[in-house]
Amino acid sequence: MTEALADPMAARDHARAMAGTVVEAMPVVPPVAGDLPANVPAEDLLWEETIAAGGYATRRIARGSRLRLIDLAGDACASLLIFNAEMPSERLNVADTVKVQWNAYLGAGKLLLSDMGRVLMSILVDEAGTHDAFCGVSNAATNEAKYGSGRNSGAFPNGRDRLLLGAAKHGLQRRDVHPCVNLFKGTRIERDGTITPLIGPFAAGRSVLLRAEMDVIVVIANCPHVLDPRAQWTVTPLRVSAWRGGVTPADDPIRTAAPEGLRAFLNVEDYFRR
Repeated sequence: MTEALADPMAARDHARAMAGTVVEAMPVVPPVAGDLPANVPAEDLLWEETIAAGGYATRRIARGSRLRLIDLAGDACASLLIFNAEMPSERLNVADTVKVQWNAYLGAGKLLLSDMGRVLMSILVDEAGTHDAFCGVSNAATNEAKYGSGRNSGAFPNGRDRLLLGAAKHGLQRRDVHPCVNLFKGTRIERDGTITPLIGPFAAGRSVLLRAEMDVIVVIANCPHVLDPRAQWTVTPLRVSAWRGGVTPADDPIRTAAPEGLRAFLNVEDYFRR
């Protein structure tokens, strides 16, 4: 096969013969999904993709859109970066997300805040309850120490380099890969300050639904959590869907739940008032 593909015409014919090939981990273009909420028209679907074990994905999502992540087999780890799509120097600030809300544990009703005091996304529904705002992602060195390799092109890719690949698709660089949150893999802080990883595996099909409060770029890596105690590199596919939705109204219960959160929403509304 290698010799045949050295001929450009044979390579072209081989490539064309692959047209229509479908694998589990790929974007669906145009997007199609059979399990949208009843109030979401099929034409409002914006993004449908399954991220392979060790894979990554990225997309620009408009304000008001919903982003649903599904842990298909119970062992996915969605490491999430978020940027202001109009001005990517504004991005998710995990420390402020924790401090401003007086709570380090993410879940339904929590906000993902930027470094400029605005809400980038809010969590509408959480069927998982196991998330992490402390540990960040693995890197080439941690994976090499644990699995013998951490290269992007190897069998055990690391989360940081996968996030870098996703960010690069928007013209962003290594310095732009900021601390992330991890969805579906959790941590618990013990009284003595130690971190206990909550790795699972868990029940298949758990989902998280987020709402974009600004026009955002999301980058998602699906690699084992950096504190995963298992000796084997273990992670399973992650499904991503996004659809159009309305901008958060003034009486939204998440918007008005706490004065700190309300201020962050007011900052968003002031931004869009320009």
